[in-house]
This record gives sequence, C-alpha cells and structure tokens, in this order.
Amino acid sequence: MAETSALEMSQGGLGKIEIAPEVIEIIAGIAASEIDGVSSMRGNFAAGVVERFGKKNHGKGIKVDLTDNQVKIDVYCVLNFGVSIPKVATKMQEHIRQTLLTMTGLETEEINIHIVNINFETQKEEKTEE
Repeated sequence: MAETSALEMSQGGLGKIEIAPEVIEIIAGIAASEIDGVSSMRGNFAAGVVERFGKKNHGKGIKVDLTDNQVKIDVYCVLNFGVSIPKVATKMQEHIRQTLLTMTGLETEEINIHIVNINFETQKEEKTEE
C-alpha cells in the first residue's frame, strides 16, 4: 500500500535515519484500532487469509504517501453501529498524529479518514442478551 522509498531523517551527526513506509502504516494502524468505536480496518483478500492463520496485519487499511518529506495518510475503517462518526474520526486523526509524532518525530500533513462500512454486530448481540 505504500511507496517503496524510505523517509530519511537527519538527527545529529551520527548518520542518517530511515523510516520505511511500512513502519508508518503499522504505527498508524495500531493507533487507529485503539480508538473506541472502530470495529476493524479494511483490508484486501490476501490480508484476510493471512489473519485467519493467526498473523495480525497491523498495516491493514492504511495507505501512506511520502512526497518531499511530507506524510499523507489515508485510513480505511469500519465503525461500530451507534457511534458518532465525526467524533470517532476526529479522535482517530488526533491519536494517529500524536502517536506518529511521539514515536517517529514526523509531522503529518494530512490524515484522511474513510469510513467504508458500519458493523451492526454489536446491536444484534445486545438483543440476544436481553
């Protein structure tokens, strides 16, 4: 989902630091899935098959675009039924931005949230419990 070139950072005179786009995808994916109201991240068929065998794909549903040392992130996710979409999306943007800043020192130019589906399973589970 990401470009192949790594983002280069210069921190002091000891050498260069490179961060692969896949690392940014993983960090953003974990940060997004930590928000209450996020049911899952969108992935492709191959990612779904891999997850069925027990390997978690933390970069699923994240697209990172690195251009001229600017980071643009697109997040594709499924939310739970009944949550406030604007509030959850805003929390996701803030949490992803803060997590990337803390872990990598990178400022993000854009974090675009794409809601691709709503999960109604929690509503069905509540009815069966009653």
